Amino acid sequence: MSSSTDRTVTANLNLTLDGRYHGPGGPGDLGAIVRYATTEVARNHLTRIYETATTALLGRLNAEGFLGYWPTVADDENADPRDRGYAKWLVDAEKVVLSTTLTEAPWERTRVVNAPIADVVAELKATGQGDILVNCSASLIKPLLSADLLDRLYLMVTPEIVGGGPRLFEDGLPASTWTITHQETGELGEIAMVYDRAR
Repeated sequence: MSSSTDRTVTANLNLTLDGRYHGPGGPGDLGAIVRYATTEVARNHLTRIYETATTALLGRLNAEGFLGYWPTVADDENADPRDRGYAKWLVDAEKVVLSTTLTEAPWERTRVVNAPIADVVAELKATGQGDILVNCSASLIKPLLSADLLDRLYLMVTPEIVGGGPRLFEDGLPASTWTITHQETGELGEIAMVYDRAR
């Protein structure tokens, strides 16, 4: 294997005030997050997330969900230009979907990989250029946090407590220090933050 490039591994996720990425009702329970997704701060944050990324890493659920939504936004001339910019990026970017069940790629420019996320990231870091964005997939972000392989976190925190559902930052993670490089508060009380891993 060739030596590692300088690719930055980034991840984005929306969290409630009590640290959940969806509510107690399961992955579709996003009411405490979705209503903040179209604010000015959220849309500017969306642009920040992808502008230096060339590869999108996705779990199967997100890959299938995104496929049903974002390509239509890319083609919609009336969509917000920031949403459309992200949608076009996602359609055109290299996409790697981690799945144990998919047998064929659900999108163009997509490959399905059944391997540990740390191995996939190591392989991507050894080739190519640009940031590797772990795109909203908590199932991938959690093991990367456990292995201390994330360089940047794009977090959006919404001012709601849902009282149940999975948390991103579980007990047992290795201790780490992060530097805040961007912070912006929206009119509904949502906060967009960018944290870089201090190594």
